[in-house]
Amino acid sequence: MATTQTIDETKLMALLGKVVGDFGAAAGIALAAIGDRLGIYKTMAAAGPTNSVELAERMGLSERYLREWLVNQAAGGYVEYDAAAERYYLSPEQALALADESSPASVAGGFQVISAAMQAAPRIAELFKTGGGMGWGEHAAELFVGTERFFRPGYLGNLLGSWIPALDGVQAKLERGATVADVGCGHAASTIIMAQAFPKSRFFGYDSHAPSIARAQTAAQEAGVGSQMTFAVADAGHLPRPDGETGAYDLIAYFDCLHDMADPVGAATSAYDTLAEDGTILLVEPMAGERAEENFNPVGRVFSGASVLVCTPNALAGGGTALGTLASEASLRQVFESVGFTRFRRAAETPFNRVFEIRR
Repeated sequence: MATTQTIDETKLMALLGKVVGDFGAAAGIALAAIGDRLGIYKTMAAAGPTNSVELAERMGLSERYLREWLVNQAAGGYVEYDAAAERYYLSPEQALALADESSPASVAGGFQVISAAMQAAPRIAELFKTGGGMGWGEHAAELFVGTERFFRPGYLGNLLGSWIPALDGVQAKLERGATVADVGCGHAASTIIMAQAFPKSRFFGYDSHAPSIARAQTAAQEAGVGSQMTFAVADAGHLPRPDGETGAYDLIAYFDCLHDMADPVGAATSAYDTLAEDGTILLVEPMAGERAEENFNPVGRVFSGASVLVCTPNALAGGGTALGTLASEASLRQVFESVGFTRFRRAAETPFNRVFEIRR
């Protein structure tokens, strides 16, 4: 149907500018993932100022591909360019974010996550029509590796320094020796960090994805904390007890996973049943607003995209109603209060996470 509305040319051009910017960003993510996979960022960080010819010789790669890759990365602000010397290089900040996986600012895993999630787009489009789901394990394997790499820096930067200290009495328990369940542990980045910091405590890692549990077991041995840890494939709604029928956990942690679950109320119920009377739940969830418009920002854009491509399909695949990545604090509170928990507070936060303490 024809429209008689007047087009504001300034607004139209601004919109088109945003679209072009997103075209470049999408291509840039794909190329950044290639740079990470091939080790180009790490090589540049070690080599100092270089050009495509020198970089190709150093790495044994095609100069012709590197030539435009470098232009793309400089245009996106991921590398710097010295026009006088005709050399590309990484600033200290770029090296910290792109080439140093031990840095709390490392973002390289995110390139893997986005690239892997986008591979599911054709199937997700069909799910828009049917309302069906797509399980976590049905995604490209790069998603699982990238998720661990993407979230680990945040755990390194915050878990021991601010999140656990923000919980009432929990750090002291862990130092004395506590029993901990890490539900939805994935490749066990969070579990290993805690085990290394609290050698007197025991840790149980649970995940519904068997290949992730296998990787977690290997990672724990490589980190030297395998003797402290027990891993098992388990549904969050049916947590095994740590010591037979009477055992209980002092701490149950959910790191960025409750919103993915088909039955978060069932998970909360199982936590209530297996938690010690004076135990604590540590719930870490993405930073989201209480109202839709509070998510109209870059962080909300990333999280809502992840929700459509990964998190919500996983919950729907299990027949759930799907909290989604943008679950409000009110909806999270309702999950736990509905099964009997009476204390729910936001204990800490970062620009990307909300951290909740939950007790009976």
